[in-house]
Amino acid sequence: MKRLLAEDPGGPVVMLNLLRFAEGGAESYQEYARHLRETFLPRYGGEILYAGAGSTVLVAEEGQSWDAVIIVRYPDRTAFSRMVADPGYQEVTGLRTGALTEAVLQATIPWS
Repeated sequence: MKRLLAEDPGGPVVMLNLLRFAEGGAESYQEYARHLRETFLPRYGGEILYAGAGSTVLVAEEGQSWDAVIIVRYPDRTAFSRMVADPGYQEVTGLRTGALTEAVLQATIPWS
């Protein structure tokens, strides 16, 4: 988190989430996502820009297909940092952790 804040160019941040579910993990992740949508994103000004299931892989190395992609926009990196530090959020992160076998969470910077 220190690196995320240290490399902050300012302004909104869009977070890319690539998810690979454990057996039966999709249901647990949906419960986590419900908490995110109903409580934490509104509290910290975040919004889901896109959420969808992975489909046909056209260009990727072996093992790089994903079960789901979620793109979330936050007003700034500080808002994201405050959200993940929220004690209520910490209570529901186990749903996410248990649901996944692998994940990528990457901050993005818009092109000029």
